Amino acid sequence: MNGEQSAVGRGQPVIVISAADNVATALEAIDAGQRIDAGGATVTASEPIPRGHKIALRDIRAGDTVVKYGSPIGTASSNIAAGAHVHTHNVASARGRGDRAVSNPHDAARLAEPDEA
Repeated sequence: MNGEQSAVGRGQPVIVISAADNVATALEAIDAGQRIDAGGATVTASEPIPRGHKIALRDIRAGDTVVKYGSPIGTASSNIAAGAHVHTHNVASARGRGDRAVSNPHDAARLAEPDEA
């Protein structure tokens, strides 16, 4: 798969797409203490991980990039241990959420408005 890895179709509770991923996405709820083998790593969940959330495959230091599906999705806002739940409480998103106030109204996207002349 061209350096990419996937746990899909092998009965795995998580999905890892790329060898660059430092998190895996839970395809089902993961219990604290459950062992996960994915992305070339074996980790034990240190806490429950809800379905659709992420688990750290290795230690991620505060300020490090969090990589999912081969793409950076944010920056660790605190140290994240391998096996920990990775979500908004410890990752600052690199993706726009759309629900945050815009600091400068001129920077906001303006849909269906004519260009200013």
